[in-house]
Amino acid sequence: MTNPTEHALPANSMVESHEGDFGCTVMDLRKLMELRSSDGIDQINVHYGGVMNLCSRLKTDPVEGLSGNPADLEKRKQVFGQNFIPPKKPKTFLELVWEALQDVTLIILEIAAIISLVLSFYRPPGEENKQCGLPVSSPEDEGEAEAGWIEGAAILFSVIIVVLVTAFNDWSKEKQFRGLQNRIEKEQKFSVIRNGHIIQLPVAEIVVGDIAQIKYGDLLPADGILIQGNDLKIDESSLTGESDHVKKSLERDPMLLSGTHVMEGSGRMVVTAVGINSQTGIIFTLLGASEGEEEEKKKKGKKQGVPENRNKAKTQDGVALEIQPLNSQEGIDNEEKEKKAAKLPKKEKSVLQGKLTRLAVQIGKAGLIMSAITVLILILYFVIDNFVIQRKPWLSECTPIYIQYFVKFFIIGITVLVVAVPEGLPLAVTISLAYSVKKMMKDNNLVRHLDACETMGNATAICSDKTGTLTMNRMTVVQAYIGDTHYHQIPSPDALVPKVLDIIVNGISINSAYTSKILPPEKEGGLPRQVGNKTECALLGFVTDLKQDYHAVRSEVPEEKLYKVYTFNSVRKSMSTVIEKPSGGFRMYSKGASEIILRKCNRILDKKGEVMPFKNKDRDEMVRTVIEPMASEGLRTLCIAYRDFNDGEPTWDNEGEILTELTCIAVVGIEDPVRPEVPEAIAKCKRAGITVRMVTGDNINTARAIATKCGIMTPGDDFLCLEGKEFNRLIRNEKGEVEQEKLDKIWPKLRVLARSSPTDKHTLVKGIIDSTVGEQRQVVAVTGDGTNDGPALKKADVGFAMGIAGTDVAKEASDIILTDDNFTSIVKAVMWGRNVYDSISKFLQFQLTVNVVAVIVAFTGACITQDSPLKAVQMLWVNLIMDTFASLALATEPPTESLLKRRPYGRNKPLISRTMMKNILGHAVYQLTVIFFLVFAGEKFFDIDSGRKAPLHSPPSQHYTIIFNTFVLMQLFNEINSRKIHGERNVFAGIFRNLIFCAVVLGTFISQILIVEFGGKPFSCTKLTLSQWFWCLFIGIGELLWGQIISTIPTQSLKFLKEAGHGTTKEEITKDAEGLDEIDHAEMELRRGQILWFRGLNRIQTQIDVINTFQTGASFKGVLKRQTMGQHLDVKHVPSSSYIKVVKAFHSSLHESIQKPKNQNSIHNFMTHPEFAIDEEVPRTPLLDEHEEENLDSPKAGTRVLLLDGEVTPYANKNNNAVDCSQVQIVASHSESPLHSLETSV
Repeated sequence: MTNPTEHALPANSMVESHEGDFGCTVMDLRKLMELRSSDGIDQINVHYGGVMNLCSRLKTDPVEGLSGNPADLEKRKQVFGQNFIPPKKPKTFLELVWEALQDVTLIILEIAAIISLVLSFYRPPGEENKQCGLPVSSPEDEGEAEAGWIEGAAILFSVIIVVLVTAFNDWSKEKQFRGLQNRIEKEQKFSVIRNGHIIQLPVAEIVVGDIAQIKYGDLLPADGILIQGNDLKIDESSLTGESDHVKKSLERDPMLLSGTHVMEGSGRMVVTAVGINSQTGIIFTLLGASEGEEEEKKKKGKKQGVPENRNKAKTQDGVALEIQPLNSQEGIDNEEKEKKAAKLPKKEKSVLQGKLTRLAVQIGKAGLIMSAITVLILILYFVIDNFVIQRKPWLSECTPIYIQYFVKFFIIGITVLVVAVPEGLPLAVTISLAYSVKKMMKDNNLVRHLDACETMGNATAICSDKTGTLTMNRMTVVQAYIGDTHYHQIPSPDALVPKVLDIIVNGISINSAYTSKILPPEKEGGLPRQVGNKTECALLGFVTDLKQDYHAVRSEVPEEKLYKVYTFNSVRKSMSTVIEKPSGGFRMYSKGASEIILRKCNRILDKKGEVMPFKNKDRDEMVRTVIEPMASEGLRTLCIAYRDFNDGEPTWDNEGEILTELTCIAVVGIEDPVRPEVPEAIAKCKRAGITVRMVTGDNINTARAIATKCGIMTPGDDFLCLEGKEFNRLIRNEKGEVEQEKLDKIWPKLRVLARSSPTDKHTLVKGIIDSTVGEQRQVVAVTGDGTNDGPALKKADVGFAMGIAGTDVAKEASDIILTDDNFTSIVKAVMWGRNVYDSISKFLQFQLTVNVVAVIVAFTGACITQDSPLKAVQMLWVNLIMDTFASLALATEPPTESLLKRRPYGRNKPLISRTMMKNILGHAVYQLTVIFFLVFAGEKFFDIDSGRKAPLHSPPSQHYTIIFNTFVLMQLFNEINSRKIHGERNVFAGIFRNLIFCAVVLGTFISQILIVEFGGKPFSCTKLTLSQWFWCLFIGIGELLWGQIISTIPTQSLKFLKEAGHGTTKEEITKDAEGLDEIDHAEMELRRGQILWFRGLNRIQTQIDVINTFQTGASFKGVLKRQTMGQHLDVKHVPSSSYIKVVKAFHSSLHESIQKPKNQNSIHNFMTHPEFAIDEEVPRTPLLDEHEEENLDSPKAGTRVLLLDGEVTPYANKNNNAVDCSQVQIVASHSESPLHSLETSV
């Protein structure tokens, strides 16, 4: 490719006049960037006189870049804006308080408390009391009666505390999330040329006029126009929905857009639009605008979101947006669609949260029934006792008194409900996840999606890259084969003929990205720093070891002089650069995997630098004597070759013919040592029941050697090591389709997949996830760093991207970013994941014991003594200990190594195991025995007045205070018991490592002393003597002894124990689906058939609705919205011709549902639904796209359909990759869209 640098301005002719403005306005550049390909080129040439003139108008130099003068940069920011999109405002504390107040239980309590307050101020005169059959109050009781309002007020006060605590928790969670977003944002840097130097600049600092270096794997941070490019291909699907990669060149299409991914090649661009003026920015601004309008219209409390994170082009809880190439007109047409997309922050619900929600609902229902029965029994008892047995008349003046009794009964009922509903569960999950995420940062895990943290605890398989993850990614050339000689150490330059030395130095220096370089060490005596591609750095280090200087060669042949570059990609597995020879003709240097390049060589240089023929038998000999020995030592082999073209210029696009007849210069062996800590980490994984598989692009012998060093394979193991080709041959049928049965025979034994392509990685991950071999579905974690790893990272249950070596695209597709690229960090993530699960189980064990006891005590107490032994305010205090403080104490337990000594729980493992059920019931028996003894015999035991059947407004009794105190102390000691859930005996192990736990237990104890001694009337407490306190404490400590007795009983012998808290079932979906604003990952645990059935049914319903609407009234204004299964269909005023299209859509929907494959599918697929986009001036029903309409009934052969993961497969595919109708996205948002962060909602 020719480069237009001849027209470049002299480096210093750049004028930085601050008086005269720039030669174009923001709007000019905005309009320019809305044009595509030839329109764009015309506009640049006609209006600006070419790219170089545009650079001079922007006062920038295409080679040297901006000067970096602060005043100039500031001015550019003022004129053209900053590269930053302001995030959505966070919810204020008051909004969060308002949300916390929406809790139904709290509302019922508030109402009851207010009624109680109002009635407490009404008191009839004494003689009427007699008539109403109530005891006449003595003078000292008057004071007590005066204080009747206290109970109502105390309930309200407790409600306020609960609300504030909840709101504070939500607020701190939001703050943490924003901190995380900001950290991800700050980490993203981009290569920019300033003053002739390439520097890494934070994305927000980029200004219009900057010259940016772009390369494979970049996510473009701003709009720009290409100045110079090599083999550049861009994935623009995030903006246009087109899956094909777009070739960019100065002649055809130089327009580069923010938020798109560089899939191949490299180049330089001049930045023309940043921040809200870039294409991504314009879209987000539109979203913000439509959100504003919608709020104006609806005035709903629900907030929609503008993305938090500008550079990663992500939304807070990520919904993939589907966007047309935007012109302002289309922008307006798309507004409805944007509104739909704008409803962003949906609560993330993981598998664990799904199980918990189910459990909480079940417990809540039971509590509701219990409380209703309690109220009913109390009212019936009162009515029958007074009006039937004692035959009293109902006097109208007594009505308020009776109502006061009824309200008291009602409050008792609510008390039972309050205690029964475990509202602390969601809080525990939140605290546990937020705490883990914060701590995981220190362990080099940057968690992008909260639920990934918990999923990781269930991981059963890890598919890891080799380079950089298992190895140190510090490449060095240690052996070489040059001119018939195999050097086991780096040869001295004198040993080589000058001609050969020269060609090696040129071949390496020119044919590598100019961004790869070796810098002097940071500390004296340290190793030189490798910047850029590590393999290329190893080769450049080889040049340096040969006492040569690659800088000199590069300054002689600058990047602009490179005639054509075939950049490295996963298909080529090689890189070639063409330069013009001074004597005429061209020379092409190539480098790549040795077996690939050697296959293309037919000549080789000998000792003297003479060209010798290189036949097939020579190649086999070389593989046997040079390449295999190097590979078996764990070295990666690369071949360097060249080819001269002396007979005129060939057709450069005919790659197959260009990359043949090469002359081999040398083969080098590159060592990448295994990280010292990896073997131990892999041994831990094996102990923890996790299979580690290595998936690498390297030679099979190298891969096997490294796998043995790491401990993935041990000599004598019956495990498989396969190459990508062989793997595909074994798993595909004659039509080339992947067959799950064939794959199921391979993957359980597969440990190393060598010479694999990203598609192989994706096929393997998908195959393992979809497999039905074994009792449980596998949970797969995958590491990836390249752009093409995106599909596999998305498909996996947890995707790990490399923080250092990873491309932006890989990070975008991942759930967790490894900031140190180290495998041991993955093992830490497993530990934290398991810890989250255990923390929740600990909390559940504690919470359910209290629930069972409190409900039974309140219920039986109320039925037998017409009053709950535990008052409403006391119950609220217990609730506060149970929920907020206990969740804080038990959810922040730090992980221990012992977590890695058991197998993964698996996805369907119930939350409450039989051992936990034994503990819950065992402790409940102890507590109930104690409390019933105290209620019915406590007054005799302590020789005090009985508190049973006390009249309304009577003062608090010592009897009931002792019951309350004992109850709380038993919970406190049981909290210590709950630290262990697998039946361990030592419940104090490591207790001092968790300071929060110690603080909570101590704090609760001190508060309890204060409440009992000084709580008085509001808490229905009275002071206790020292001996009574000791008795309470003694009974409390008995919990610890009782715990030891329980752990002695073997769980197996208790056959009647059941588990509880399984995954979601079928009925759940129908309930949860109705207009829920939650993405419930628990729903995804459903079998695929059920999902399809619901989805199909509900789409048919929606479409029948639409048809009916058209039949009943052809014209209607405004927007018809029906939210089902989270799908928003926006139907505008439609011309009658569209009626037929709707009917066709209905048929097509049926047709699609019939075609569905029966195999299971992953979470991600379940969460994507079809979006049909229309970009016509005339609005019509957005159900069908033109393409869709053409091939409704018979998909044409060869129709290409975009899969969720970005693969393109033939439509008729009935195999593993078969397209689900929910995934057919013809003008659809791409799954690697920069606007796609968490997952897409159903």
